[in-house]
Amino acid sequence: MSRDEAKAIRDVELEKDRARYGLLSVVISNLAIAGVAIFGVWRLDGDKAVIVGVLTAAFTAVSSMTTAYLGIKAVSNTARSIALGEGGMRQQQQPAPTAPPGQRTT
Repeated sequence: MSRDEAKAIRDVELEKDRARYGLLSVVISNLAIAGVAIFGVWRLDGDKAVIVGVLTAAFTAVSSMTTAYLGIKAVSNTARSIALGEGGMRQQQQPAPTAPPGQRTT
């Protein structure tokens, strides 16, 4: 196994670990937010206006956390694929010769 292959395998494993633990942290954070919201609703004893506020805040926090993780992950994956893809494309791709523009006959 060459150095490049070993480095590629390490990079793939590192990326898997980052994805796994990033998703785990988002799930744990969302569960903690849901737990605090449930505890808050339970302690409010039926005050509808405050319950709506607590649930709205909890939903906003969960959706923001999840959206941020997915957005950052998507941008990271895109940047990585562009960085890896363009290096090989530059070496293989030759500029195409341009044809002269056509003459208009009217």
